[in-house]
Amino acid sequence: MAPRRSPVRRAPLPSGHFDLPVVCLVANDQPFLADVFPELIPWFQVVLRHSYRNLARWTREAAVQAVILDLDLEPDSAGLLLLNELRKLNPDFVLLSFSASRSSAAQQQALQAGADAHFCSPVEIRDLRLSLAELLRTRSAEISHQTLLRQAQESSRFQDFIGSSEPMRAVYAAIQQVAGSGVNVLVRGESGTGKELAARAIVALSPRARQPYIRLNCAALPQDLIESELFGSERGAFTGATEPRPGQIELADHGTLFLDEIATLTLPLQTKLLRVLEDHMVQRLGGRTLRKIDFRLICATHENLEEMVRTGRFREDLYYRIHVVPIQIPPLRQRAGDISLLCAHFLHTHCIANNIPLKHFDDMALTALEQHAWPGNVRELENLIQRLVITVSGDEIQSTHLPAQLLAGNLAASEAALLPDSGTDFDAAIQQMEIALLSAALRRTQGSKAAAARLLHLDGQRIKYLCRKYDLN
Repeated sequence: MAPRRSPVRRAPLPSGHFDLPVVCLVANDQPFLADVFPELIPWFQVVLRHSYRNLARWTREAAVQAVILDLDLEPDSAGLLLLNELRKLNPDFVLLSFSASRSSAAQQQALQAGADAHFCSPVEIRDLRLSLAELLRTRSAEISHQTLLRQAQESSRFQDFIGSSEPMRAVYAAIQQVAGSGVNVLVRGESGTGKELAARAIVALSPRARQPYIRLNCAALPQDLIESELFGSERGAFTGATEPRPGQIELADHGTLFLDEIATLTLPLQTKLLRVLEDHMVQRLGGRTLRKIDFRLICATHENLEEMVRTGRFREDLYYRIHVVPIQIPPLRQRAGDISLLCAHFLHTHCIANNIPLKHFDDMALTALEQHAWPGNVRELENLIQRLVITVSGDEIQSTHLPAQLLAGNLAASEAALLPDSGTDFDAAIQQMEIALLSAALRRTQGSKAAAARLLHLDGQRIKYLCRKYDLN
């Protein structure tokens, strides 16, 4: 005589808070349910459903954390379609599926549709429960990690900056101190450090935040156009000036003017700008009228202005006008601890922008990134991450995906990249190492092939040949 089965118990629809994970079991096999419920009930808050209808919407509204799905409940691959819909609805769902088919193709289809694990009927209840518990535990740990990471990012965010290192905290303090005043500010730092972010932060925190913010990159325009861009022009001032046009200084009236790369201005333009700062008046090209102007000036440069003043390439009186309050943005190599935060931020930003599942760096890759010198600073890091998001398949970016030039500066990471457990192509590895050494030597010698040849103990003809071979300038 067969043992008597316990009657199927239907848990109530979840509402409010549960200490136990809410699991939705979608099936219609009474003997199977009679076995499953007694096993699962002590461990999970189980809700039984007998159809696929409105399941995706209901699981979202009911705060379900896991779904166990019978793929044979409805015909024509409806179960696979539902799996795919559930996975797209919430990447954090734990999804288990089962079916009568014992083929490997059926299992592969279920996993590709989004299932975390697939079982063949009749399901071993113990295996089902253990798999469910382990997946929920792992997923909970992942969510907790992401939550802590987001909290760390939020605590290290200042305006558009990401970073909590001591040098960056000094920058944040300086911005807050100067933002409320109307003094001119000079933002200094290497290319790619975020000088424009500092200017935007000063404006956002200033009394002029709702007034015009005009930005002009002095290095981005030909010299014969910068004057009319800055000061404006009247009709007939030059060939092509068919209408009167205000300049950027005039447009910044009552607001803020940000002049990026101010060191590229010619001496005559420096003189005209100095006159505007002294008189608070601007005159358009070809015009006779002086217009009173009220604006705050923020400038930025990566040049050594003191050396330019000494050699006569930058007016000393203008230097003192714009250098009232200097703010130095540190290079990325001096921002210990910020690279992991920036990596997480840029991965999140570019994965969302490209509609790609969130990726992460493995420990070896992150170590390599943290040890790199980053001559291009934050801009270089973001460009690299944007490229890796697009080119790396899968959700983990490993050290082997990083450029050879970057790995050359990190012995621990380069060893794993050059000789992984699966082996490597010797000729390709040698070629990568040649490129890395040549690139490092050229960077250290500011592009001088003769000096790089001496550094690498090569003759001049050999290094020229190698640079042509690998297209290195």
